[in-house]
Amino acid sequence: MQAVNKADYTEDVPRDRLELVERLAAMQGGTVMFVGDVDSGKTTAVKFVARSLRELGRSVAVVDSDIGQKSLLPPATVSLALMDGSSGSVEPKPLAHYFIGTTTPSQYLAEMVVGVGRLWEIGSKVADYVLIDTTGYVRGAGAELKRLKMELIKPDVVAIVGDDNGLAALAARFSDVVILERSPRAKRHGPGERREIRRAKWREYFSPSRYVEVDVHEMRISGTSLFSGRALTKEEAELLSRLCDWVVLAGWESGGVYTVVKAGEDRKPCSRSVLRAIDFETLSNLLVGFIDGNGLCLGLGIIKWPRLSEGKLEILTPVSEDELSKAEELRFGRIRVTEGGEELGLIRREEL
Repeated sequence: MQAVNKADYTEDVPRDRLELVERLAAMQGGTVMFVGDVDSGKTTAVKFVARSLRELGRSVAVVDSDIGQKSLLPPATVSLALMDGSSGSVEPKPLAHYFIGTTTPSQYLAEMVVGVGRLWEIGSKVADYVLIDTTGYVRGAGAELKRLKMELIKPDVVAIVGDDNGLAALAARFSDVVILERSPRAKRHGPGERREIRRAKWREYFSPSRYVEVDVHEMRISGTSLFSGRALTKEEAELLSRLCDWVVLAGWESGGVYTVVKAGEDRKPCSRSVLRAIDFETLSNLLVGFIDGNGLCLGLGIIKWPRLSEGKLEILTPVSEDELSKAEELRFGRIRVTEGGEELGLIRREEL
């Protein structure tokens, strides 16, 4: 076994990180899932272990599933990167992404598990080690999310960073457990600071963007009930406008249920059992993902002008023309954000 040279690291690296690297190096490969509370130092630990293993000559892949505080761009996705040392320093090289479409996993547990599982499978085929960085969502449904990931992947080691929070007993059902102390360099961030960090990442990702036009008749649309079924006639739209005192901009009928995009306040009672109404403003600055034929995310876009009557969407995106040519699907997210990084609000899953 090649040992870690402890003299190469500063004194503020906890000894348990060095011991974990030595343990993993002796295993000759495997999967490690890092779990812990918000701002416990998970990402710092992942980076240290990944770079240490890479410096030992091992190939390492990292799955970044902390969608609220992503280390790897783009935001609102689960991302896979290979640790690349070709430039002289070990840095992550993005390889694949899975679209979640929001910065909080609470309503998207299934997508989170599928995304992590898909990227872990890819990473395990191209690297000796796969390290999985997770969100700080560890209580209630968050603990269930961790259980589902562990049950699917069955990691060789679960590294719990910081306070246990009952995670050790949960993880012990699936793998070996290592407890790492909270990083002495981990900084506590308030909600405002976390928003500013996300703002900078959104801005960085969208800085080279341009406008593209998407025809909804030529690309599969998912993540929404919009564009599904028979388009309403002009007479039907006018009737609904009069009945509900809205301006109905577009609408569709499927299975006896009407979905409309409208402008105007809800001043009259309208039956919501057969009518779904989506405010036009909800679509403005909505995050979307361009998806390839394998279900992976090629990149993100922001809907800037939905020309619904024409079946066209004007989307701002940094995704290259070459990558866009591979897109077979446009998936709607659940966060509204500007290219400058301002988050305009989360949208409930059922709203679209």
